[in-house]
Amino acid sequence: MCWNRFAPPLRNEPAVTDISSRLSLQPVLAGDFEEMLALRIDAMRPSLERVGRFDLARSRERLSAGFLPPFMQHILLDGERVGFFTLKPEGDAALRLDHLYLRSSASGQGIGSWVLRQVLAQARESGLAVRLTALKESDANRFYLRHGFVLQGEEGVDLHYEWRVTESAT
Repeated sequence: MCWNRFAPPLRNEPAVTDISSRLSLQPVLAGDFEEMLALRIDAMRPSLERVGRFDLARSRERLSAGFLPPFMQHILLDGERVGFFTLKPEGDAALRLDHLYLRSSASGQGIGSWVLRQVLAQARESGLAVRLTALKESDANRFYLRHGFVLQGEEGVDLHYEWRVTESAT
């Protein structure tokens, strides 16, 4: 394995590339709901099954309750939709990051980190905190902690996190 990112890759090792030039965001439209529901189910099913909470009807209900197209963005990789997220105001001091989902086939490529960089840059520019909730048994918990979110509390199967400009800006 090649440990120096500036050295050429070893034979049979794929070159490390920056995926950010292949990513973009696209506004969500009201007619996108069913496609987004399928993506949410693909992304969440393993974590929900681990905590015994997977239910197709509940998945539809949860997304429907938080389906706010003006605050939602599709995540595109090479022009193809691979995920979506919601970023909406929460009072005067924070933004709420909801529904950050990636297709399972798109996971582990740096796409979620790219999205978080966009979200945190917006929060930093506005001087706002970012709050989110993650499922206890989800791999997302390590991801959010790695990106500077701090655990604020828990409720049932949910963990509540917050990122603040003063804690992470250096």
